Amino acid sequence: MVIFVNKLNENYSSIDQMAGRLLNSQKKGITHSATPALSFQEILDNKQSEKTEGLKFSKHANQRLATRNINLSAEQMERLENLTTKAREKGIRESLVMVDNMAFIVNVRNNTVITAVGDSADSIFTNIDGAVIG
Repeated sequence: MVIFVNKLNENYSSIDQMAGRLLNSQKKGITHSATPALSFQEILDNKQSEKTEGLKFSKHANQRLATRNINLSAEQMERLENLTTKAREKGIRESLVMVDNMAFIVNVRNNTVITAVGDSADSIFTNIDGAVIG
């Protein structure tokens, strides 16, 4: 908002003058948009495809993977993504996802792995509303 007001002050003395110039430029066929307008459906499709591009790993999860020497094969990563999709289909928001002997806490809405645990005897998981084991 501040940027808009500053632009207004730099180029126009009043909102009326700004509106007048806009109307005049529209009459002359001048457009002020640098990019073509996208339809609502195109914007929605873009946002939905962003969500399904694959799992992201938070900084914390990446640190846990490194410190706990957890290495995912391509097959395990695919299973983790598929199990996360199943959790999403069931309406789970924060899920414990088990792949082999590894546990992952996944924020399903954001498609983000929050943390990872390898083979550990004493593990307690909180703030989850579902678990998927595969």
